[in-house]
Amino acid sequence: MDLIHPLIETYAKEHTSTLEEVLLQIEAETHSQHPQAHMLSGAVQGLFLQMVSMMLQPKKILEIGTFTGYSALCLSKGLVNNGKLHTIELREEDAVIASNNFRRAGKEHQITLHKGNALDIIPRFTETWDLIFLDADKVNYINYYELTLPQLRTNGFMLVDNVLFHGQVLESQLKGKNAKAIDAFNKHVNADKRVEQVILSVRDGITIIRKL
Repeated sequence: MDLIHPLIETYAKEHTSTLEEVLLQIEAETHSQHPQAHMLSGAVQGLFLQMVSMMLQPKKILEIGTFTGYSALCLSKGLVNNGKLHTIELREEDAVIASNNFRRAGKEHQITLHKGNALDIIPRFTETWDLIFLDADKVNYINYYELTLPQLRTNGFMLVDNVLFHGQVLESQLKGKNAKAIDAFNKHVNADKRVEQVILSVRDGITIIRKL
Protein backbone atom coordinates (compact mmCIF):
# COMPACT_ATOMS: atom_id res chain seq x y z
CA MET A 1 0.00 0.00 0.00
CA ASP A 2 1.32 3.46 -0.94
CA LEU A 3 0.54 5.74 1.98
CA ILE A 4 1.75 8.71 -0.03
CA HIS A 5 1.53 8.93 -3.80
CA PRO A 6 5.00 8.18 -5.25
CA LEU A 7 4.90 11.40 -7.27
CA ILE A 8 4.27 13.39 -4.09
CA GLU A 9 7.24 11.70 -2.42
CA THR A 10 9.41 12.50 -5.43
CA TYR A 11 8.18 16.12 -5.48
CA ALA A 12 8.88 16.46 -1.74
CA LYS A 13 12.42 15.14 -2.18
CA GLU A 14 13.09 17.41 -5.16
CA HIS A 15 11.99 20.45 -3.14
CA THR A 16 13.79 19.53 0.08
CA SER A 17 17.24 20.92 0.82
CA THR A 18 20.15 18.61 0.08
CA LEU A 19 21.93 17.03 3.03
CA GLU A 20 25.71 17.17 3.34
CA GLU A 21 27.85 15.10 0.98
CA VAL A 22 28.79 12.38 3.49
CA LEU A 23 25.11 11.62 4.08
CA LEU A 24 24.48 11.43 0.33
CA GLN A 25 27.34 8.94 0.09
CA ILE A 26 26.02 6.84 2.98
CA GLU A 27 22.55 6.80 1.44
CA ALA A 28 23.92 5.72 -1.96
CA GLU A 29 26.16 3.04 -0.45
CA THR A 30 23.38 1.65 1.74
CA HIS A 31 21.01 1.37 -1.22
CA SER A 32 23.63 -0.29 -3.42
CA GLN A 33 25.17 -2.64 -0.85
CA HIS A 34 22.76 -3.41 1.98
CA PRO A 35 20.05 -6.09 1.56
CA GLN A 36 17.72 -4.17 3.90
CA ALA A 37 18.29 -0.72 2.44
CA HIS A 38 14.57 0.09 2.79
CA MET A 39 15.27 0.61 6.50
CA LEU A 40 17.27 3.78 5.77
CA SER A 41 15.50 6.99 6.79
CA GLY A 42 16.10 8.71 3.46
CA ALA A 43 16.59 12.33 2.47
CA VAL A 44 13.24 13.88 3.48
CA GLN A 45 13.00 12.08 6.81
CA GLY A 46 16.70 12.63 7.41
CA LEU A 47 16.34 16.38 7.05
CA PHE A 48 13.21 16.27 9.21
CA LEU A 49 15.20 14.58 11.99
CA GLN A 50 18.02 17.07 11.55
CA MET A 51 15.69 20.07 11.75
CA VAL A 52 13.86 18.77 14.84
CA SER A 53 17.22 18.28 16.55
CA MET A 54 18.40 21.74 15.52
CA MET A 55 15.20 23.29 16.87
CA LEU A 56 15.58 21.52 20.22
CA GLN A 57 19.38 21.89 20.49
CA PRO A 58 19.63 18.84 22.75
CA LYS A 59 22.54 18.00 24.99
CA LYS A 60 21.76 14.28 25.24
CA ILE A 61 20.18 12.16 22.48
CA LEU A 62 19.39 8.44 22.58
CA GLU A 63 18.78 6.47 19.40
CA ILE A 64 17.53 2.89 19.49
CA GLY A 65 18.38 1.23 16.17
CA THR A 66 21.52 2.59 14.47
CA PHE A 67 21.44 0.71 11.15
CA THR A 68 24.20 2.28 8.99
CA GLY A 69 24.40 5.47 11.04
CA TYR A 70 22.49 7.80 8.71
CA SER A 71 19.80 8.92 11.16
CA ALA A 72 22.29 9.33 14.02
CA LEU A 73 24.36 11.69 11.88
CA CYS A 74 21.24 13.68 10.98
CA LEU A 75 20.22 13.95 14.63
CA SER A 76 23.73 14.88 15.75
CA LYS A 77 23.60 18.11 13.72
CA GLY A 78 21.46 19.73 16.42
CA LEU A 79 23.63 18.81 19.40
CA VAL A 80 25.08 21.64 21.47
CA ASN A 81 28.88 21.91 21.41
CA ASN A 82 29.45 19.49 24.30
CA GLY A 83 26.43 17.33 23.47
CA LYS A 84 26.47 13.55 23.01
CA LEU A 85 24.39 11.06 21.08
CA HIS A 86 24.22 7.45 22.24
CA THR A 87 22.99 4.90 19.72
CA ILE A 88 22.31 1.18 20.11
CA GLU A 89 22.65 -1.46 17.39
CA LEU A 90 22.03 -5.18 17.78
CA ARG A 91 23.57 -6.41 14.51
CA GLU A 92 27.37 -6.59 14.51
CA GLU A 93 27.75 -5.97 10.75
CA ASP A 94 25.60 -2.84 10.84
CA ALA A 95 27.43 -1.59 13.93
CA VAL A 96 30.75 -1.85 12.08
CA ILE A 97 29.38 0.04 9.07
CA ALA A 98 27.88 2.74 11.30
CA SER A 99 31.07 3.14 13.31
CA ASN A 100 33.06 3.66 10.10
CA ASN A 101 30.49 6.19 8.88
CA PHE A 102 30.72 8.16 12.13
CA ARG A 103 34.49 8.39 11.70
CA ARG A 104 34.33 9.49 8.07
CA ALA A 105 31.83 12.20 9.08
CA GLY A 106 34.13 13.36 11.89
CA LYS A 107 31.47 12.66 14.51
CA GLU A 108 33.09 9.85 16.48
CA HIS A 109 33.72 12.25 19.39
CA GLN A 110 30.01 13.12 19.66
CA ILE A 111 28.43 9.73 18.92
CA THR A 112 28.84 6.69 21.17
CA LEU A 113 27.80 3.38 19.62
CA HIS A 114 26.62 0.58 21.91
CA LYS A 115 26.53 -2.93 20.42
CA GLY A 116 24.02 -5.39 21.84
CA ASN A 117 20.43 -5.82 22.96
CA ALA A 118 18.81 -2.48 23.77
CA LEU A 119 16.64 -4.11 26.45
CA ASP A 120 19.85 -4.93 28.33
CA ILE A 121 21.69 -1.69 27.57
CA ILE A 122 19.01 0.93 28.29
CA PRO A 123 18.69 0.18 32.04
CA ARG A 124 22.44 0.85 32.46
CA PHE A 125 22.16 4.48 31.35
CA THR A 126 22.23 7.20 34.00
CA GLU A 127 21.69 10.05 31.52
CA THR A 128 18.59 12.20 31.28
CA TRP A 129 17.67 12.43 27.59
CA ASP A 130 16.47 15.56 25.81
CA LEU A 131 15.54 13.66 22.64
CA ILE A 132 14.97 9.96 21.88
CA PHE A 133 14.61 8.38 18.45
CA LEU A 134 13.08 4.91 18.37
CA ASP A 135 13.54 2.89 15.18
CA ALA A 136 14.25 -0.71 16.16
CA ASP A 137 12.41 -4.05 16.23
CA LYS A 138 8.70 -3.32 16.34
CA VAL A 139 7.66 -6.10 18.73
CA ASN A 140 9.60 -4.38 21.52
CA TYR A 141 8.40 -0.81 20.92
CA ILE A 142 6.29 -0.76 24.09
CA ASN A 143 9.19 -2.20 26.09
CA TYR A 144 11.61 0.42 24.74
CA TYR A 145 9.06 3.15 25.40
CA GLU A 146 8.50 2.13 29.00
CA LEU A 147 12.23 1.75 29.65
CA THR A 148 13.19 5.14 28.23
CA LEU A 149 10.26 7.39 29.18
CA PRO A 150 11.44 7.67 32.81
CA GLN A 151 14.88 8.70 31.46
CA LEU A 152 13.39 11.43 29.24
CA ARG A 153 13.31 14.88 30.79
CA THR A 154 10.04 16.70 31.36
CA ASN A 155 9.15 18.48 28.09
CA GLY A 156 11.63 16.22 26.31
CA PHE A 157 10.67 14.64 22.99
CA MET A 158 10.60 11.12 21.60
CA LEU A 159 10.40 10.47 17.85
CA VAL A 160 9.09 7.04 16.83
CA ASP A 161 9.45 5.69 13.30
CA ASN A 162 7.26 3.30 11.25
CA VAL A 163 4.08 3.96 13.24
CA LEU A 164 1.92 3.32 10.15
CA PHE A 165 3.94 0.25 9.16
CA HIS A 166 3.39 0.30 5.40
CA GLY A 167 -0.32 0.94 5.94
CA GLN A 168 -0.83 -2.46 7.56
CA VAL A 169 -2.21 -0.83 10.73
CA LEU A 170 -5.17 0.29 8.60
CA GLU A 171 -6.31 -3.24 7.77
CA SER A 172 -9.54 -4.46 9.36
CA GLN A 173 -7.77 -7.59 10.54
CA LEU A 174 -4.14 -7.15 11.54
CA LYS A 175 -2.08 -10.12 10.38
CA GLY A 176 1.67 -9.71 10.79
CA LYS A 177 3.38 -9.56 14.17
CA ASN A 178 4.93 -6.18 13.37
CA ALA A 179 1.63 -4.57 12.38
CA LYS A 180 0.02 -5.92 15.55
CA ALA A 181 2.91 -4.63 17.65
CA ILE A 182 2.81 -1.15 16.08
CA ASP A 183 -0.97 -0.91 16.50
CA ALA A 184 -0.62 -1.96 20.14
CA PHE A 185 2.12 0.63 20.62
CA ASN A 186 0.05 3.42 19.06
CA LYS A 187 -2.88 2.56 21.33
CA HIS A 188 -0.55 2.35 24.35
CA VAL A 189 0.84 5.84 23.77
CA ASN A 190 -2.59 7.28 22.99
CA ALA A 191 -3.85 6.09 26.39
CA ASP A 192 -0.79 7.32 28.31
CA LYS A 193 -1.58 10.44 30.34
CA ARG A 194 2.13 11.11 30.90
CA VAL A 195 2.56 12.33 27.33
CA GLU A 196 0.96 14.06 24.39
CA GLN A 197 1.58 12.94 20.84
CA VAL A 198 0.91 13.54 17.16
CA ILE A 199 1.31 11.09 14.28
CA LEU A 200 2.74 12.57 11.08
CA SER A 201 2.45 10.82 7.72
CA VAL A 202 6.11 11.37 6.87
CA ARG A 203 7.44 8.36 4.97
CA ASP A 204 6.18 5.35 6.98
CA GLY A 205 4.72 7.47 9.78
CA ILE A 206 6.50 9.29 12.62
CA THR A 207 5.03 9.98 16.03
CA ILE A 208 6.26 13.00 17.97
CA ILE A 209 5.79 12.44 21.70
CA ARG A 210 6.27 15.10 24.40
CA LYS A 211 6.67 14.07 28.01
CA LEU A 212 4.43 16.15 30.26
